[in-house]
Amino acid sequence: MATTVADEKKNLRAVLKESRDALSHECAAERSEIIQRRLIESDFYRAASAIVLYAAKDNEVSTDNILTESLSAGRAVFYPRVDVASGTIVARRVRSSAELHSGAYGILEPPESADVLDRSNFTQILICVPGVAFGLEGQRLGRGGGYYDRFIGLLGDDAISVGLAYSFQLLDRIPETGLDRRLNFILTESAIHRALRSATAGPRDAD
Repeated sequence: MATTVADEKKNLRAVLKESRDALSHECAAERSEIIQRRLIESDFYRAASAIVLYAAKDNEVSTDNILTESLSAGRAVFYPRVDVASGTIVARRVRSSAELHSGAYGILEPPESADVLDRSNFTQILICVPGVAFGLEGQRLGRGGGYYDRFIGLLGDDAISVGLAYSFQLLDRIPETGLDRRLNFILTESAIHRALRSATAGPRDAD
């Protein structure tokens, strides 16, 4: 029986998630520190007036330092709020980490009453994206569910999308369909990788 793209993604997700989970807390924190510093020192971060962060889960690269720096610098900071019923993400503004509370899938998210991201209010939006694995050409294998592919599509091609990853999560190839969203950059503790990005929206199994 031929292996489908969905099968490849499922198998790859299991292997890479196991590798990520095997990282010690100290190792994950040390690498996250370096990755966040790379982002904060980048030109595309400095050019952004608004930034969309994710709340790290299951040993994902942390974004806590980025939040602190962004708020200190006066940038507008947003976090995803997931609507499971519609399969969508809405970015809502936070002004303190204390505003984040456990939401869908046990991931910290802002309250429903928080301000929604309005693209027209900002000259440049930067979105930091979590993932289980990434490809050199900007491909991404995420948590599962397709939320981020659809969300990136809604933000439009003017938004800069950045995957935050440990070096072992960056692969030569990631299985994808013609509907998968590619990212602009992949940041690891070793380097910043400029990637190619697809202009198409993502399917439910691509996240």
